Amino acid sequence: MLPSRHLSSLTDIVEFPPLPNNLTWRGGIAYLDRDGVLNVGSENYINSVDELEVLPGAASAIARIRNAGFRICIVTNQSPIGRGLWDHQRLAEVNSALQTILLEENEDAHLELILYSPYVPWDNAWARKGNPGMLQVGRQIIDATESNNHISIFEYGIDYLARDEGNSFMVGDRIADMKAGLNHDVRTFRCDQKIGIDDVIERVLDFSDNGDTL
Repeated sequence: MLPSRHLSSLTDIVEFPPLPNNLTWRGGIAYLDRDGVLNVGSENYINSVDELEVLPGAASAIARIRNAGFRICIVTNQSPIGRGLWDHQRLAEVNSALQTILLEENEDAHLELILYSPYVPWDNAWARKGNPGMLQVGRQIIDATESNNHISIFEYGIDYLARDEGNSFMVGDRIADMKAGLNHDVRTFRCDQKIGIDDVIERVLDFSDNGDTL
């Protein structure tokens, strides 16, 4: 069970915007959860654009991460699709609105790749966090785009051949996010869901500046 991708096939090459200040990408990926990190989360899900509330400081934080040379990969569990509550199109509307709001606040706040798991927990899908499936796929899509190669088949699952993640990291607000990051061998940062990514941005940037690894 592979993840899904916002408005694209998984195998499509990403059209990356340039990194700020013409930075050269050095291999680092910021894997970010969505709800509780970029926008206010809800136990009843974010069911429409009307329910979307971007957290203060989220746009600035994303821009600062990109300005530190990272690509942004959103990895979000979205089981309402599997539960039959709404479809992929409804989720696409929310994700597109999120990106629009972020860019209105900061022109460098690009969500360069958005992956999501539409599966319910009892599917035991490798794409659902705390499994690292979305992170595995995100790494391969970004690597392929940067090297202008086409992906036909993904390495995926427990036999995934780990890439050098350098100073990549995961930010989330739940234990499942931390498990996914650790299972992908990247540094993890858990934020307060009432504050979101702005809660940990200084720690994230300090980690990236120091080049720490697990």
